[in-house]
Amino acid sequence: MHPHLHTQNAMGRSNAPQRNILIQWSNGGRPACQEVIAALEECHAQGFMHKASGGCNDAKILVDKCLRQQRSKTQEGNRAAAKAKRDRIKEEQRALGL
Repeated sequence: MHPHLHTQNAMGRSNAPQRNILIQWSNGGRPACQEVIAALEECHAQGFMHKASGGCNDAKILVDKCLRQQRSKTQEGNRAAAKAKRDRIKEEQRALGL
C-alpha cells in the first residue's frame, strides 16, 4: 500500500546502489522501521473511514519519526565521508604543490 516506505533506506539498509528499490518483507535482519511501517499498514487495512477520520495519525507520526531518524543517520555518515574525501583531496593537492 505504501511502496515508498519499503525502500532499502527506509527499512534500515542504506548500502543500496539505487534509491527506491522495493524489498521483500521476508528478507533477513531487523530493519529499523519495519515494525512501525507494518503498524501503519495494518491501520490502513482497517478501512477507508478509519483512515480518513484520523485513526492512523499516531502510527503515521511514528513512521515519520523513524524515517527522520534513519535519514539523519544517513546524512551524518554522508557528511563524514564527504569531509574525509575533501581532506584527502586537499592533502594530495598539497603533496603535488597545487
